[in-house]
Amino acid sequence: PDWVNVIAITQEGKFVLVRQYRHGIKETRYEICAGVCETGEEPLLSAQRELYEETGYGNGNWTKLMTVSANASTMTNITHCYLATEVERISTQHLEETEDLTVHLLSEEEIKALLLNDEVKQSLMAAPLWKYFALYSHS
Repeated sequence: PDWVNVIAITQEGKFVLVRQYRHGIKETRYEICAGVCETGEEPLLSAQRELYEETGYGNGNWTKLMTVSANASTMTNITHCYLATEVERISTQHLEETEDLTVHLLSEEEIKALLLNDEVKQSLMAAPLWKYFALYSHS
């Protein structure tokens, strides 16, 4: 199935990130919200659902930022990347049994530092963040 991820920014200008352990690299890292498109679900609805479930944030203004492939030589699915601005906390987290993640609000400067110091290891998350800063950076 296709995947989705979301750069979510609050009404106060904070980026909504999650922090979780990734067994493949045996490290706990900051990530933007992400997940799988359920069968028959439009990517935008998948992205909105994932943000709500993982963080409790929602509403706001949503636009498609880009689509990327994890590995175009061997994988047929794509990742739909969204930008959600003016989001607000509307609930608590609704995590699946296998999910163990915490929600963090970071400033634009903190996100830039994570990127510049190679702290965002997941390429499907680094790419839309870099694109965001190329298009919308305020400093």
